[in-house]
Amino acid sequence: MGTWEKTELCFPQLLNSSCKKTTRPHFDTMLIYIMLFFSSLLTTALNLLVIISISHFKQLHSPTNLLILSLAFSDFFMGLYMFLSIMLVDGCWFLGDLMCTLYDYLGYVIASASVGTMVLISVDRYVAICHPMHYYSEITQKRVQVCICLCWMCSVIFQSLILKDALQQPGRYHSCIGECVVFINDIAGLVDLTFSFIVPITVIVVLYMRIFVVAVSQARAMRSHIAAVTQSGKVTAKKSEMKAARTLGIVVVLFLICLSPYYCVSLTGQENLLNYLSAAFVFWLYYFNSCLNPMVYAFCYPWLRKSIKLIVTFKILQPDSSELNIL
Repeated sequence: MGTWEKTELCFPQLLNSSCKKTTRPHFDTMLIYIMLFFSSLLTTALNLLVIISISHFKQLHSPTNLLILSLAFSDFFMGLYMFLSIMLVDGCWFLGDLMCTLYDYLGYVIASASVGTMVLISVDRYVAICHPMHYYSEITQKRVQVCICLCWMCSVIFQSLILKDALQQPGRYHSCIGECVVFINDIAGLVDLTFSFIVPITVIVVLYMRIFVVAVSQARAMRSHIAAVTQSGKVTAKKSEMKAARTLGIVVVLFLICLSPYYCVSLTGQENLLNYLSAAFVFWLYYFNSCLNPMVYAFCYPWLRKSIKLIVTFKILQPDSSELNIL
């Protein structure tokens, strides 16, 4: 017992101002380290493969894939963010107040951009399934590129306003050296929760409920061979669009499952009621969502499996490899 009662400091040379290290059983600490490290490694590697695939092969430059590319970028950065979070397992931050503020700011921007991209994906699938006649005229690559840029810019600006005090004076709320926390007042926290989770999730759920209803009705119409569906001027969505809707629907559902515990805790303000293992699991689940997305793509999209094979065998380095047919 004496080993755990001994107080360890983040900066032993600063006895009066250093933060204390978080003490917990060695096995639990190592388990958290291992989970974060391998999750970070897998997340960055898998999402990098998605980024290279969609960026390199011209056949994959479709509006829907551009949205997947944006999500892969946010997931890739989340993998890097996860790696940095390893330093905070023992409660100590060694990179200074400025880097701590940038670290927190990066996490908020990534999360906000990820949620925004999910909304864009839901809108893309809604138009493709519910209004297929207008999809190719309304959803163009240029418009999608503009929407993605606006999504990331709005995330950067919005989180700059939410974290304005911390960005203006890094470390102003730190009680000791080695601490890395961000303080958001109640109003800013409520605004962030509303526009970063409640409103986007509501939009996503409503759109996908509509997609589900239309998809079911179209499936029944096709099974029943009802000619009136086309005679009345309605056009059913392509099979490929339906498959994309199902795949991205899985991504959205996993997104909700992984992020809901974190935001529910934030919404109810019950953070202090969780023990450290429960809190670690909630945060890890939040991070691990970024690793699940490329796994879903690899399982559902043959083009990703084919492009990954070309990447790992270095055939991607051959001349004109970007023109290859992988669909």
